[in-house]
Amino acid sequence: MPHPSITLDSVSYAWPDGTIALSHASGSFGAGRTGLVGRNGSGKTTLLRLVAGELAPTSGHIVTTGDVAYLPQRLTLEVDRPVAELLGIADALFALRAIESGDACPRHFDAVGDDWDVEARATVALAEAGLAADALDRRVGELSGGEAVLTAVAGIRLRGAPITLLDEPTNNLDREARARLYEQVRGWRGALVVVSHDVALLDLMDDTAELYGSELSVFGGPYSAWREWLETEQGAARQAERAAAQAVRREKRERIENETKLARRVSVGKRARVNKRVPRAVAKLRQRSAQVSAGKLRGDMADRESAARDALDAAERRVRDDDAVRIDLPDPGVPAARRIATLGPWTVQGPERVALIGPNGIGKTTALEWLVASACNNSAFPPRATGGRRGNTGVAARAVAPRLSCDAVVAHTDRVGYLPQRVDGLDDDASVLENVRAAAPDAPPADVRNRLARFLIRGATVDRAVRSLSGGERFRVALARLLLADPPPQLLVLDEPTNNLDLDTVDQLVEALGAYRGAVLVVSHDDVFLDRLGLDATLELGPEGIAVRR
Repeated sequence: MPHPSITLDSVSYAWPDGTIALSHASGSFGAGRTGLVGRNGSGKTTLLRLVAGELAPTSGHIVTTGDVAYLPQRLTLEVDRPVAELLGIADALFALRAIESGDACPRHFDAVGDDWDVEARATVALAEAGLAADALDRRVGELSGGEAVLTAVAGIRLRGAPITLLDEPTNNLDREARARLYEQVRGWRGALVVVSHDVALLDLMDDTAELYGSELSVFGGPYSAWREWLETEQGAARQAERAAAQAVRREKRERIENETKLARRVSVGKRARVNKRVPRAVAKLRQRSAQVSAGKLRGDMADRESAARDALDAAERRVRDDDAVRIDLPDPGVPAARRIATLGPWTVQGPERVALIGPNGIGKTTALEWLVASACNNSAFPPRATGGRRGNTGVAARAVAPRLSCDAVVAHTDRVGYLPQRVDGLDDDASVLENVRAAAPDAPPADVRNRLARFLIRGATVDRAVRSLSGGERFRVALARLLLADPPPQLLVLDEPTNNLDLDTVDQLVEALGAYRGAVLVVSHDDVFLDRLGLDATLELGPEGIAVRR
């Protein structure tokens, strides 16, 4: 790569418990746009955090050609973070407002520097994110997930860092917001590295880098071209594996046949000596000659079989045989005529699949929380009298569709399983095992570990603090915790469930939901995912409330 922006030299990183996240990763990223792909848990987020300086390598070196701006995957969990801080202008804005209010302290002037139009530029950046100027004085928890991400991206562009790292930037974006981000990426200035499972976004990249088994490889082209190349390469690898296995079988068969021939020759020689058909001296000479020939033949056969086995080993290493998440949803026993929930004009009945769509900030997540609150009467959710605004949910209130009342969103069963968009129902400081056992205190630890292993959470990872997990790992822990519920939920409420999941795991989730015999209510901006669910209805939340779209 002629002008790399980021260079990794044998970079390794281990978590405090000794778990290896990266091992001697080497490679480089170019000065253009690069999509970084890999399976969940392969170390993509860890790699970005190392490049951004949030983590220090256990060994090895990272060299960058300039300052690095980083959009973390966990951004939406930072609910108390001010929007001005997201934009990277908090200190300058505070100082500017202090000066405008009459405080002439020199440190305020130092903080502002030459950036006297910082508030005006921030207002323009917010407008590009689809937010009003008053959002500057709000906090992340008052924004939808999509609004928070767009605001952070606007802040990165405002700062103009030469290298930018984006970790799953489209996770919470609606269709319009994704289109806006795609346009920004097309005209991005500077080096850009994007971790994403959004194929449309990855196809805007100049290069595709894959992190696989701590090896970083770079393909000169967008994701779809790389995927086509990988499938071709894997097809050739499987063919080479079959040919190599056939060669091993052939060499083994020939070795057995030759050993049989040699054994026959030895037997004939012994009979000749016993019957004295040839002089003793001649017989010994023939015996020595036969032994030399047999030894040479055996050596040649062993070398050929060993070479064939080495070729098979090399061919097998080329073929990928990755573990897959196995999602088994329990049977909740929902009769076809059972009323499960009401959402505006639609009643979810029996094992129906229903999607709720709408733009960022309209209140889809709030509607789901009202639904869950009606089922469990949890004090962490708003009381029934809160009308069209969110109550005390641990974050500040934000407006939802003005014509939507919480009385229009009701669960008719108390067996509701909820996976929130922010996956914020986990205790970050507790271990994976402790989090899952909190939802299933009677489940033996061994059973919990076995269940987690089906979600590829194994070994020392089970004992790690949740805050150290990648987004995909965090989601799988939350899903495993949900599925340990007894009795199993009759209604699954999923808010952006494909966020942070690799494409193979999304396939597994679709398959599991297809076999699930309970009702499913899902919020998603992933049209491809929704199309695969076989929906019974699509509901749209707009300014006038919930309407049946199809």
